[in-house]
Amino acid sequence: MRIAQIAPLIESVPPKLYGGTERVVSYLTEELVARGHDVTLFASGDSVTKARLVAPCRKALRLSKDCSDPLAHHILLLEAVAKRAKEFDLLHFHMDYLHFPVTRRLGLPTLTTVHGRLDLPDLVPLYREYTDMGLISISDAQRRPLRWARWMGTVYHGLPPDLFTYRDRPGDYLAFIGRFSPEKRCDRAVEIARRAGMKLKIAAKIDPADRVYFEEHVKPLLDSPWVEYVGEIDERSKDSFLGNAAALLFPVDWPEPFGLVMIEAFACGTPVIAWPHGSIPEVMVDGETGYLCASIDEAVEAVRKIARLDRRRCRRVFEDRFTVSRMAEDYLRLYEKALVGENAWTS
Repeated sequence: MRIAQIAPLIESVPPKLYGGTERVVSYLTEELVARGHDVTLFASGDSVTKARLVAPCRKALRLSKDCSDPLAHHILLLEAVAKRAKEFDLLHFHMDYLHFPVTRRLGLPTLTTVHGRLDLPDLVPLYREYTDMGLISISDAQRRPLRWARWMGTVYHGLPPDLFTYRDRPGDYLAFIGRFSPEKRCDRAVEIARRAGMKLKIAAKIDPADRVYFEEHVKPLLDSPWVEYVGEIDERSKDSFLGNAAALLFPVDWPEPFGLVMIEAFACGTPVIAWPHGSIPEVMVDGETGYLCASIDEAVEAVRKIARLDRRRCRRVFEDRFTVSRMAEDYLRLYEKALVGENAWTS
């Protein structure tokens, strides 16, 4: 099959540091190439892939000092895709809705994996207009605000099985990975660690849009004696960071679309303590791969009983449900549906 994978240009594929969408695109692209498919990856020029790379910009935009208008680069990306569209059997987009006006007019099988939140009022009229666009959700919970859209299926994220090292013996700290943002609630994680009497190691990035939140609500907490802030980390550092943790704290306060870091933790054997928002009850099983909590009090109690959970079970759940092989098979089934023109919505 001749497949185009179209990624955002904000991060490279895979990303050098933080970046969930681009990381998943990388895993999927490399797995499809390994299975013998003819794959072209549209991504930033510093991406690394065994697929054919088409790069509308030289470097990932977030880490480039020369980029002041990311939209301009994404318009060039869409033009590059449109010019070469007839070379492919199927176009698979990972950049939300920006391409809809272009792909509607190409007349080719197109699928879009939606990686972000959908509970925003501005999105309703847009998706009402583009009900002909075939969409893929990354959790069933993600699609709830737009149940009537043309959902072709749900595909959970997957990781290469050898990407993370299983560790049977946990360390003596809790871990937090993500963005310093109101929805990720690092402040909750700090409070949980303080009340549980455990060190919290934080690996997180600061987006410009979240700078004020960070300065006012998070930065003062980083001076606490029970907190160690290590900055943004790459994939290699993430392996030991997660694998040596007693638990991952994921106290989010928004409709989480998936939560890639949870399955990264499972791959290491590390259980998760999380709030039951969005996809989280789909991805983890309460009392098996972690604990679902509705308050800080419940989360502190969960920390105290985390040793009761079997870390081998966390790893087995990862191997059963969240490998890149399973993800690729799910996508290939949806590709076949798109190629034969199947238009049925999924519930």
